[in-house]
Amino acid sequence: MVFTFIADYLKHRLTAKSRHGTHSPFVYKLADEVIYDFSAKEAYKSIEAQRKKLLHDDNLITVTDLGAGSHLNKNRTKKISQIAKNALKSPSLAQLIYRLVASQQPQNLIELGTCLGITTAYLSKAQPRAQILTIEGCPQTASVAGQNFKELGLENVELQVGNFNDLLPEAIAKADRLDFVYIDGNHTEEATLNYFNWCLPKLHENSLLIFDDIYWSQGMKNAWATIQNHPDVTVTVDLFWIGLVYFRKGQAKEHFKLKF
Repeated sequence: MVFTFIADYLKHRLTAKSRHGTHSPFVYKLADEVIYDFSAKEAYKSIEAQRKKLLHDDNLITVTDLGAGSHLNKNRTKKISQIAKNALKSPSLAQLIYRLVASQQPQNLIELGTCLGITTAYLSKAQPRAQILTIEGCPQTASVAGQNFKELGLENVELQVGNFNDLLPEAIAKADRLDFVYIDGNHTEEATLNYFNWCLPKLHENSLLIFDDIYWSQGMKNAWATIQNHPDVTVTVDLFWIGLVYFRKGQAKEHFKLKF
């Protein structure tokens, strides 16, 4: 599996474009102003300080894994520092998600897969006025995330703990519409397509779905291809680590691969 992942990465690097190879005005603007904006933001400092704290936290927790598991560590008992090292989104990716939220300014956000809450914190800091629901399957990591939210002073985050298959449909049913959904959940083809299909009725022209780890496995690659081909999807941006899905009416259907 590791060799396949590396091969996929190298192939992506060879075939992906930069902003200058992008002929769509929408995607060029997105790349120029959001994806490749690597300038430091004030909001990054406190969150990265919290990440650093987690990376040095050797307390042990027992992890409940309801999803596809980890490629890196199958042990149920783990140090918080191990989880922070292996499972948290890198600063560059988490900060990209921050910029996507800051640019779009959604009114509601759903995150599937809280982990230790670092990416959730970036969502919150990017749009403090939005209602953010984050869902985590593991009570122990959710407890650590909740403590991080308190220490960072996040007041617009609701944390729910339980099975994604139960909690996500309930959250979608309660929402008038879905503005921004970040899916870092059970990394299987069936589960990913279920999440996508459950969201569809509440999506609108300005909605953004983000799928994590689209090259995780053959199943995830299959799911990503199915999502790209869905008639409601007009623009996708494959950044290898994550995939962006847009539903912009009146725009020609196009798929982009960008280096990141």
